[in-house]
Amino acid sequence: MTQYFDPYNADRPLMLKCSCGRDHTVAEHQQELAATQAAAELQKRSLTSEFEAYSQEFIEATLVKALFPQDAVRRSFLRAVGKGAAMSAIASVLPVASLQAMAQEKGALEKKDLKIGFIPITCATPLIMAHPLGFYRQQGLNVEVVKTAGWALIRDKMINKEYDATHFLSPMPLAISLGLGANATPMNVATIQNTNGQAITLALKHKDKRDPKDWKGFKFAVPFDYSMHNFLLRYYVAEHGLNPDTDIQIRVVPPPEMVANLRAGNIDGFLGPDPFNQRAVYEEVGFIHLLTKDLWNGHPCCAFGTSTEFIQKNPNTFAALYRSVLTAAAMARKPENRELIAKVIAPTQYLNQPEVVLQQVLTGKFADGLGGIKNVPDRADFDPMPWQSMAVWMLTQMQRWGYIKGDVNYKQIAEKVFLLTDAKKHMKELGQKVPDGAYPRFKVMGREFDPAKAAEYAASFPIRKAV
Repeated sequence: MTQYFDPYNADRPLMLKCSCGRDHTVAEHQQELAATQAAAELQKRSLTSEFEAYSQEFIEATLVKALFPQDAVRRSFLRAVGKGAAMSAIASVLPVASLQAMAQEKGALEKKDLKIGFIPITCATPLIMAHPLGFYRQQGLNVEVVKTAGWALIRDKMINKEYDATHFLSPMPLAISLGLGANATPMNVATIQNTNGQAITLALKHKDKRDPKDWKGFKFAVPFDYSMHNFLLRYYVAEHGLNPDTDIQIRVVPPPEMVANLRAGNIDGFLGPDPFNQRAVYEEVGFIHLLTKDLWNGHPCCAFGTSTEFIQKNPNTFAALYRSVLTAAAMARKPENRELIAKVIAPTQYLNQPEVVLQQVLTGKFADGLGGIKNVPDRADFDPMPWQSMAVWMLTQMQRWGYIKGDVNYKQIAEKVFLLTDAKKHMKELGQKVPDGAYPRFKVMGREFDPAKAAEYAASFPIRKAV
């Protein structure tokens, strides 16, 4: 057996190469095998192309077998809940009748072979799980999901058309469309990938420094400048009287490198995506100071999107992608599916994380690193709605901290980049509940945000970038 170093988990020890010849341990091999079995039937067949040939009953039976490949487990499940309840549960996340109809009515796909980029974090759960569970194949798509090292690389590969679509930080399409940090290239948010799902994690040596007023001089990591992580960290410390540009240091660190930097003492903490907050607890190098849902419950984190050019050239393919990701999001939102999903996304080619870490994140039952066990079911959610008021809030923070200069046409930019109407249309086609409105209000640290008064809001903060 040979030793190797995993670049996506720099904090992990050297590991042995598995006897199967792949670069993972025997334990990871077993984990990967279990996940593969959970998705095997759906990987083998493109159900979209077969909907006309098979009855709904056959398709439902196939789905049950795919989700529960072990005969004994499947029989136990059906005995426990009954066939009717099982079929209803499956139909609630995968509306077979609707997909059958769309398979017959939709236009020809302009492009079937696609590359979709992702960063290995739980925020990308719908986009990732759509691959092993066959949701892309059901729409006639041959998708390669490509693990990517960092957000700047995601941006560059989208601008250079190396990826057809991607996992974005939700502010990134706004920034790229505006030419912030890169040449202006129109991008669009199709869906939000996850809401909540972030935390502020501190090094264990700071257990006695829970008051942010004591953080002057601290070094923090965030995954990217144009991220909710950066904007929420800035908002939080500013509300406690610290100027994030002068009183603390904020560094951009790729999420898979955050725990290693915390262990090495290069940073005092990070506001980062899961599973790395929980991984810091698992590795006994950090504790969870707070979940970002306690700052803004239901806040967006990551998104699924692509370039405006791709949508214009490939409308039918884009619609198929939409259906795939929305179907996955509907399944991911159901708490009873979270443990299965943790198993599906844990293997090396996806998140490459211990299953127990992902279960703690996705179920909301987790150790906080301070000796406590928390139960927060909505620690992470996967509401796909790309609300335009969310985009407006992001723009106010870009303006507040000097990323955008001058006046901003908030409404025009938000409606151009965040494809809310498209999301609602495709959700309706899939039989999913479609909420009303476009600009709902919400509260950030107890203060209500009114998107109709965005300019006044951006200028109202005593701590902001000097103009």
